[in-house]
Amino acid sequence: MRYCINCCIHLLPNDLHRQCFRCRGPDHNNHKCPVCRGENRIPLYTDRKQMKWLAVLEVRTDHCESWNGFFCLRKGKLCSLMFGLIIMTLVMVSYILTGAKHGLLLIPSPFHYGAFASNPSLMDNESLSDVKDYYQPSKLNISYVKDYPSIKLIIDTITSKIEFTTRQRPDLEELRKQEPHMFSVIPNKFLPNSKNPCWYEEYRGNTTTDPYATNSYALYSKRFRIIFDYLRKVFWNHLYHYKDKHYRLRCLPHFYIIGQPKCGTTDLYDRLRLHPDVRFSAIKEPHWWTRKRFGIIRLRDGFHDRYPVEDYLDLFDLAAHQIQSVLQSDAVKERGKRNNIIIGEASASTMWDNNAWIFFYDNSTEGEPPFLIQDFIHAFQPNAKLIIMLRDPVERLYSDYLYFASANKSAEDFHEKVAESLQLFEGCVLDFSLRACVYNNTLNNAMPVRLQVGLYVVYLLDWLTVFNKDQILVLRLEDHASNMRYTMHMVFQFLDLG
Repeated sequence: MRYCINCCIHLLPNDLHRQCFRCRGPDHNNHKCPVCRGENRIPLYTDRKQMKWLAVLEVRTDHCESWNGFFCLRKGKLCSLMFGLIIMTLVMVSYILTGAKHGLLLIPSPFHYGAFASNPSLMDNESLSDVKDYYQPSKLNISYVKDYPSIKLIIDTITSKIEFTTRQRPDLEELRKQEPHMFSVIPNKFLPNSKNPCWYEEYRGNTTTDPYATNSYALYSKRFRIIFDYLRKVFWNHLYHYKDKHYRLRCLPHFYIIGQPKCGTTDLYDRLRLHPDVRFSAIKEPHWWTRKRFGIIRLRDGFHDRYPVEDYLDLFDLAAHQIQSVLQSDAVKERGKRNNIIIGEASASTMWDNNAWIFFYDNSTEGEPPFLIQDFIHAFQPNAKLIIMLRDPVERLYSDYLYFASANKSAEDFHEKVAESLQLFEGCVLDFSLRACVYNNTLNNAMPVRLQVGLYVVYLLDWLTVFNKDQILVLRLEDHASNMRYTMHMVFQFLDLG
C-alpha cells in the first residue's frame, strides 16, 4: 500500500494524487487531496521506503518553502534550526544555574580608598548593588586559586603584612562639625536619677499634632506603623506639663549589643528581654548608627534621605514612657531612688560596619576612615556599656554564607568564594594597612563573602581606643552554648541587674 508523501494518508483507489515523474510517486500538490487539504504534512515514506524518524529533518532536495518571497528554507532545516536553538538554550540555562564563573576581575588599583568617592553617579542614588556588581570578581579578568597550598601562601602573605598601630581619636570639635544637628538635639547632661541617658525636651505641638508623621522608620516599615499607631494614642498622656509648657522624655540606650552577626546576638537579645528591668528599642536592629543616619535603608537600594536622630529616639518612646512613670512616682521623688529600668539596643552591625564613611568623610589618612561609629557614640555616651558576642570566625563565615547566599549553596561553592575573597584581601594589604583594608568599602563590596566581619581583633582594638575595657564585655558563642547559665550571669552582673 502506498501513502501520500505530503499527508501520510493512503492513496485513494481512484488515484486523485497524480503521478510525479521526478519522485516516481504521488504528486506533491496536496491541495488536490480531498482528505487532508495539506494539513498533515509529516513524511514517513518516500520512494516506497519507510523513513527513519530523524529523517524528517531533511527530506527532498527539490522541495522548499518560501517566506515572504525573500528566502527559502527546507522544512527539515527549519526543524534542525529549532532543535539546535532549544539545545543551546538548555545549555545556557544550566550554565547560569550552576553559577559558572570566568575568574576574578580587577580594575587598576581596585582597592584605592577613593575609588567610589570619585564616582559621582553613586551619590545620585545609584544602586549600591550596581556598584557591587561592577566590582564583582566574575567581571574581572584574572584567575583565582582554589588549591590548599596556594591559599596557605596567600594567608601567609596576609599575616606577614599585619601591623597594629594605635588609632588616634578625633577631637570633639571635629565630630561636632560632622554632625551639628545631632549635637544640637542630644544634651551634654542627663537626668541623675536614671541609669539611662535621658532628658526632657520641650514639645511645641498641640493635641492634633502627629509626632510621628515624618518618622522615616514608619514610612518604610509596616511593623513600625503599627507601633507608632499605639504611641500616637498615648503620646499626650505621657507629656510632662510645667508652667504652660509640655516636655517630652527622651532616652538613649544604656547598653548596646554591638556584634557580631551570626554569633548568637539574637539569642542573647531574646533572653535579656525576659528580665523585668530590661527594655529594648521598638525593633532589635535599627542600624541607625551605621546605616540609617547615612540614608542607607537596604544596601542594594542605594542612598535615601538620611534618618535624623529624632527618628532614632522615637524607637525608645515605649521604654521612655515606663521610665517616666517610675520617675514621677512619689516613692522615687521622696527617697531619691534611681530608676532601675535600663534600655538596650542590639544592632549587630554597630561593631564593624563603617562602609558609609567614604561617601561622607573625605579627609582620610592613607585610606583609613577619619571617624568611626564609636567616636560618635562615645561623644554622647562616654559611660555606655557594650556587649560583644564572638564565634569561631570560620564557623561564623559559613553561617553567614548559608544565610545570605541566594542559591546553589554547597561546601565547594563556599570554598571558591572564600578563595576569591582571600585573594582580593591579599591584593589590598600589599598596598594598604590592615585597618584601611578592613574598612575599605570597595573591597568589602567586591568580596563574595563577608570575610572582613570575622577580623574581630581590628574592630575590638579600635573600640578599646575609645572606651575603657571595663565597659566592654566579650562573650563567645561556644561558651554561651555550653554553659548558658554562666554567661547570662556574667551579662546580668555586667549590667548591674538583680
